[in-house]
Amino acid sequence: MQSHMRSTSAYSDNVNASGRQRQRRYNGFGEVIEDDQWPKIDGEKSGMLWSRSKVFASPSEQSDIERLSRFTEKFLTHRSRVRFSETWITPLTMFARLMIRAIIEFGADNPTLIPFDHFLDLFIDLAYIIPDRISGSDYYKALLVAVNSWCKTSSYSARRVEKAVIALLESNSASTTPRRITKSNYKAAYSVYTGFAWGFLSSSNISSAIDLNKLSGLVDFLTLTKAIGDGISRLSVLSRQEVLWLLAHYIYFGRRSSRGAPYVEVISKLVSYCAADIESRMHVSKRFDTSDEEPLPHFLKEQFLSLIDQDSVARLINFLEDSPGSTESDAPQHASSLATYVLTLLRVFPRRADDIRMWLFMGGSRKQPDRGRLPAVKFFYESIRRSAVFRSISREPKESIHLLKPDFDPQIPTSKKLENGMETRAQEWRVILLFMELYKFVLMIMDDEEFLSGSLPANEGQSWTRQSALPIDQIAELVKFLKHLAFSMYWNGPEITGIQKEQSQDGLSHYFSAKTQHRPIQHAAPSERNVEPALAGMPGMTLSHLKGMVTGLLRMLYERDSRRKFLPTGHWLMTQYFEMERFIAAVVEEEEAKKTIGDSDAQSQEVVDSQYEEEEDDDDEENLIGTSRTQRLKHAERLREKQQQMARKRDLDLITPRLEIMQNMPFFIPFATRVQIFRQFVRNEQRERRGYEDPDDWRFAMMQAHAHDMSKHKATVRRESIFDDAFEQFYALNEGLKEPIQIKFVDKFGTEEEGIDGGGVTKEFLTSVTSEAFSSNSDNLDLFIENDQHLLFPNPSAIDERRDLLTQAGLRESDPEWTESIRDLLRRYEFLGRIIGKCMYEGILVDVPFAGFFLLKWALTGGSGAASRETSYRANLNDLRDLDEGLYQGLLQLKNHPDNVDDFSLNFTIEDAIEQRRRPDPSTTSTSPPAPESSRNRTVTRELRPNGASISVTNENRLVYISLVARHRLQHQPRLQTSAFLRGLGTIVSPAWLSMFNQSELQTLISGSRTEIDVADLRRNTQYGGVYALGDDGIEHPTVQHFWKALELMGDGDRRKVLKFVTSTPRAPLLGFDQLNPRFSIRDSGSDQRRLPTTSTCVNLLKLPIYRSLGVLKERLLYSVNAGAGFNLS
Repeated sequence: MQSHMRSTSAYSDNVNASGRQRQRRYNGFGEVIEDDQWPKIDGEKSGMLWSRSKVFASPSEQSDIERLSRFTEKFLTHRSRVRFSETWITPLTMFARLMIRAIIEFGADNPTLIPFDHFLDLFIDLAYIIPDRISGSDYYKALLVAVNSWCKTSSYSARRVEKAVIALLESNSASTTPRRITKSNYKAAYSVYTGFAWGFLSSSNISSAIDLNKLSGLVDFLTLTKAIGDGISRLSVLSRQEVLWLLAHYIYFGRRSSRGAPYVEVISKLVSYCAADIESRMHVSKRFDTSDEEPLPHFLKEQFLSLIDQDSVARLINFLEDSPGSTESDAPQHASSLATYVLTLLRVFPRRADDIRMWLFMGGSRKQPDRGRLPAVKFFYESIRRSAVFRSISREPKESIHLLKPDFDPQIPTSKKLENGMETRAQEWRVILLFMELYKFVLMIMDDEEFLSGSLPANEGQSWTRQSALPIDQIAELVKFLKHLAFSMYWNGPEITGIQKEQSQDGLSHYFSAKTQHRPIQHAAPSERNVEPALAGMPGMTLSHLKGMVTGLLRMLYERDSRRKFLPTGHWLMTQYFEMERFIAAVVEEEEAKKTIGDSDAQSQEVVDSQYEEEEDDDDEENLIGTSRTQRLKHAERLREKQQQMARKRDLDLITPRLEIMQNMPFFIPFATRVQIFRQFVRNEQRERRGYEDPDDWRFAMMQAHAHDMSKHKATVRRESIFDDAFEQFYALNEGLKEPIQIKFVDKFGTEEEGIDGGGVTKEFLTSVTSEAFSSNSDNLDLFIENDQHLLFPNPSAIDERRDLLTQAGLRESDPEWTESIRDLLRRYEFLGRIIGKCMYEGILVDVPFAGFFLLKWALTGGSGAASRETSYRANLNDLRDLDEGLYQGLLQLKNHPDNVDDFSLNFTIEDAIEQRRRPDPSTTSTSPPAPESSRNRTVTRELRPNGASISVTNENRLVYISLVARHRLQHQPRLQTSAFLRGLGTIVSPAWLSMFNQSELQTLISGSRTEIDVADLRRNTQYGGVYALGDDGIEHPTVQHFWKALELMGDGDRRKVLKFVTSTPRAPLLGFDQLNPRFSIRDSGSDQRRLPTTSTCVNLLKLPIYRSLGVLKERLLYSVNAGAGFNLS
């Protein structure tokens, strides 16, 4: 107890002593500042007096503030009479701190009691007298209080604030201070700039308080960049709004200063940190938007948009090269910083992604003394091909596993990543990602001639696009890297992500066991599965994103090679990594496993009009962000659904790696193998749906099942209106069209034609429907039109033509008849898609040649999961050649024009020509085919981008213009028609199956092989009837022998004519004539030597008279073939 009393007493004594000491200091402070004589004392004595007084005051004491104000006024009055010496440094430093504290602690709540005018004038003096002794952080914090508080009073002076802000920067700036730069004063300058950046530039008020343009000329930008860069970890201390203002002010100063590699690194980190805020608020408008987000202030928006103007993006590579002290060894680090920055811009400004890619493409490196600038594509490719990631994966696909896997382990600390090279790997991945983004854009605007010119000598007259073409040998090594990377991501995906294959112990049979057959697969919670870790530390860049990027780029290169071969045969194959002996069986097993899980094909087709189906393009982000709260919520819901689909897709990847490769990168596997897999898929589905593969067995079983109504699969079709009758009777079947159908033909007199449909009548029906529908002489409104090479594609103006007809009939868009008529037209496209699908499904070849760009859309509808967007169709300049050769040549001239393209007087609009040849009869229903009328044309001007009529096409934006024209012509204009056709096609043939083939391979599936007719194979697979039937000895009839001899003597052209004469198509089935359905058949038709051969193409039957000599047979056969003689139905 006594001890406690003693300690309490001691504590009281200390408190009293402290109070007395403080009072003495107060008194000393008061004596000094109240002494009117102090200015008259010489400088050294005054300094000593101040030092002895140990200036001490409390900013919370109003009396001290008043004394401080009076002293400041006296100091400023007599400032010129004082000779400052070293003795003054300490007291003035203490005095400066006191003033700063007074403003910070007292000025915010009591702006009228602080003499800001005197205080700031003294700030300016002290900033020049003792610049090394003033804390930049506190100084600018006090100035910020002055700006925020003093501006509320009538005495506010913006000029004083501006001078105070500049004073400390100017006195510490290496560019304006004639002092010798030492380690000490640089440290002081760095401290000042740190305070300036974090304590002042993060405010929203400074742009209105000072002249930023004048300030930018005084700021040492390199020091500012270092101050911000070193303090990036402090961003979390600031509010979201403060970080945005810091970024905006930094951008403003950077635009007026020399920018180098440190700038790119700092701006990249700041933009990345603010990405979500910028993206969500950039397009918010309070006038139209009801969301909770505040629109960005004009200054912020202006600065952020300046990041993506042409100069800022095109010169990025030069910024790196211009960095002081930059050496060749810095190139990888610089390239990585640039990649990080550009990838962030692409994420933050998705609407301007094409502009960003274009400006970057237009830029280049100057470090090519003898050859001019090095194009950006080549700059980045040179960077990635030197990287360890590129070299390792190019050697062996499995190297991808460990090169990707570390980034997905959040437990590894940053220091450890640096030690084991993971940070270096991340930097290399960023450059690879940027190269892919840029090269995909280049491929979209580069025509085939330019693409293949990379190995030719360069010259000054070449266009920038041609100069950007990679040599063929480098393309070959790029393809090797990409296919190794892609293969590993699909084949070793679970190992990369760390997810164990559920079937690893039991194999695929696990999914078909009695215990699991009816048990749903167990998924992780959505929150656990939907979020993928960022790849290479880049938000938004995940393994799924990389997989889609690689898949899309590979397919674009493969499409080029499919059009014009430039890589060696077999370069695309990866068969050495598969067990090909049982590959087909394994893929079929995976397809069945996929069905067991209950997967349904998500068709990434072009969306159709919402009034008829859906008009707006889901991928058009301008329709989703910043327009209304409802749309934003709808967009968020779509994103959630997409995440769930991707999570489900990742589950499927675990058990179907071969199937995923087949659907996304089919070129890894030989074409013949894929055709066998396709036919096996069809047979399995036929067996599953029908119980039988053979159509006749199915028909017989259905007739035996009394409960089954066969009538819906029957149709009576008039010869003069095959398509319309087929549409009316079979459209409602939908997916049921997969099942066998029965057809009765009726001639023009109403008489039913005799004949038993054993498959031949069905073939005749399908070929007749396609012939009528794809004919330009059809009485229907032209559904398809042909190009100069007679290749077919959907009529782009069909919808516009139908709308014109309805307008002429006096209908309005709000009328039900209007909507029904448009829907009817789209249903016809859909039905035609089903008919083509039916032909492919049944293995019936039809001679219908489609344009390559249209077939490409078929091939790119089945990519799913992560690669769905990347494997969907993207319009490009080369595809435009198949659509309109004249437009293609015009755009090519625009792209390569050496002078100013302003001479063309173009803007961002396009004219669509609408040919109108028929007028509907108002007395008939709107769904009836229109009655013919004389032809007339009109044009409609449409904008390629918002306000396009006021945007001129210039040298800088012409590539974007060309891209938008191609997109409009190839995608937007025919979108409804194409979407309806693909929807119908996908009803019969799974889009995932179609994605296993490229455009030329699909044409082969439709019409047969373009290879020479194999007479021996046809002979082995021919059936004989009547007199020509083979006897027990197996010896052919002499006339049959003459027929085969004649065929062998013919050239391939004549052989094709014979084949078309009998089967209606000039091409053989890809897998041989044993796949021809029905089989090629020959039977006798009398012995009259003058009679010509005839055919029944519906059953592939040649009716060959019994000719006695080879010469007569060959002469009569060729005459019939060339004259198109004799068809009748047996």
